[in-house]
Amino acid sequence: MSENDTQPQADYTQDMLFTEGLPALDPKLGYRGIPAASAAGISYRQLDYWDRTGLVQPTVRHASGSGSQRLYAFRDILVLKLVKRLLDTGVSLQQIRLAVDQLRAAGFGDLAKITLMSDGARVYLCTTQDEVIDLVGRGQGVFGIAVGRVLREVEATLVNMTPSSLEDIDELAARRSAKRAV
Repeated sequence: MSENDTQPQADYTQDMLFTEGLPALDPKLGYRGIPAASAAGISYRQLDYWDRTGLVQPTVRHASGSGSQRLYAFRDILVLKLVKRLLDTGVSLQQIRLAVDQLRAAGFGDLAKITLMSDGARVYLCTTQDEVIDLVGRGQGVFGIAVGRVLREVEATLVNMTPSSLEDIDELAARRSAKRAV
């Protein structure tokens, strides 16, 4: 068991970027790496890199060594997809890291009413129509990402995928260990 596995679940929820406006899910259920990457529209290599560098880490279960399985919660996949969308607009990974850190620190209300905007260099959080008008009024073109729409896209992608339980992952790991011992 790794150090991450011994931390109480409450510690993970403190660091979650999006907590409101999401479907209630069992905290012991999650999506393995390949389905999570597929739902977010990224490669498994990106998923692995973003986990190892701390940009987006799985909140259900962290990888704890060779052969261990990460489990990503719905909201983790939402963050992965948002990061991908920001990359697609031309925002650097460094700026995205800063934006994700600031969003985690700030917290906010109803997720479906949030829009992230970017001018290709910076990321803006818009919660009202006035903010959007103010940003556009500066003469700089911006890209809008309606988080509510991305949330619905992730839901639609995951509807046909079966989440894995921690118990299933533990059982699989035990079988692998027993097989190696023989």
